[in-house]
Amino acid sequence: MTHFGIICPPYPGHLNPQAALGRELQSRGHRVTFLQIPDLELKVQSEGVNFYPLGEAIYKPGSMAQTFAQLGKLSAIKALRYSLDFCQQMVEVVCQDAPKAIAATGIEVLLVDQLEPVGETVAEYLNLPFICISCGQVIHRRADVPPFFTSWNYQNTHCAKSRNLLAYYFLDRSCQPVLQAINRYRLMWKLPEYRHIYASNAQLAHISQQPELFEFPIPDLPSHLHYVGPLRKASPTLVEFPYEKLTGQPMIYASLGSVQNTKQEVFNCIAAACGGLDVQLVIAHGGGMSEKAVRLLPGSPLAVEYAPQPDILAHASLTITHAGMNTTLDSLTYGVPVVAIPITFEQPGTGARIRSTGVGEVLSLHKLNISNLRSAINRMLTEKSYKQNACRIQQSIQISGGIKRAANIIEQVTQSQSSEVIEVV
Repeated sequence: MTHFGIICPPYPGHLNPQAALGRELQSRGHRVTFLQIPDLELKVQSEGVNFYPLGEAIYKPGSMAQTFAQLGKLSAIKALRYSLDFCQQMVEVVCQDAPKAIAATGIEVLLVDQLEPVGETVAEYLNLPFICISCGQVIHRRADVPPFFTSWNYQNTHCAKSRNLLAYYFLDRSCQPVLQAINRYRLMWKLPEYRHIYASNAQLAHISQQPELFEFPIPDLPSHLHYVGPLRKASPTLVEFPYEKLTGQPMIYASLGSVQNTKQEVFNCIAAACGGLDVQLVIAHGGGMSEKAVRLLPGSPLAVEYAPQPDILAHASLTITHAGMNTTLDSLTYGVPVVAIPITFEQPGTGARIRSTGVGEVLSLHKLNISNLRSAINRMLTEKSYKQNACRIQQSIQISGGIKRAANIIEQVTQSQSSEVIEVV
């Protein structure tokens, strides 16, 4: 059996699918350990996966909560820029402590989130096999694929490629503090310079929780890239929900995830847009709203801190979301169309895929208003194409293999790598 280590960003949208994958590997007899900052210890342990702390000497406890609070106030490029300081701090934490943690725990293979690229640097330094995991959309770093932070559709034309390359150039320029921090360690460890942010060097396998149909029509994809669908496995954590308050009306489920859930004005707009419609709005605000703010919501939505998302979506007619990959995929797993309101990070790119696959509509944050949102809701509840397209993606998810296929791939490439090492020896 193999001891896997997980290195990923300390955000729920990455921790949750990675923990699900960890539980699946544990159920097969493997050992799995998260290498994370101390703030995440209780969260990881509640997911039933081993935890080993990083950064105890240099990380200030509570910093992540402060970062989340500030990020929740920002949108678009401002949020991306603000996150750079935290990303740079994570580079220091991982590079200083992960090698020692891996030696102390006996980790043999790393599962590295694509959005925590310094994990690959540690694996290369230690000559450890690693597998790249994309919990958000796959970041291809190809001229023909629009950058993840844009809302552009895929166009394999000269103009589109020039536009994309320019955007990638500015991404790398903006991320210079992070790249410089990574390259300082790569130079020390005698590794080649890391020139482009999020350009994975994975060779064994790159696993994405997108189903293949929820992707642009990109030609000539590498053979080691696998679209397996959502990484989900029942969690030991149970969420209470007032099921007795459900009215039986067509249900609209609204969530802005775990970081952007303090956007009171967006929740107000959603509640007002649903007012007067023959629907029941269920809002999961993730603790981002105070009791007073909930009471001031227009209409009479059923607002809760957390909801058992799969159970609710199994009965929903429509989802309104910030286009976070997890909520989007959970909705499509149940054939539920999506109204996307992308806010920052990779959400515009997920919104572009929602639009290109016809499973929903996308409203930009700066143009969001009650009238536009209500019109989108009415269209999506009456026009059959959205539901039909969502069901098409649902079928793709059902045959993609999900977490079991991901674990199969990990076991196969790990065993293959071990066999090669034995043959060389």
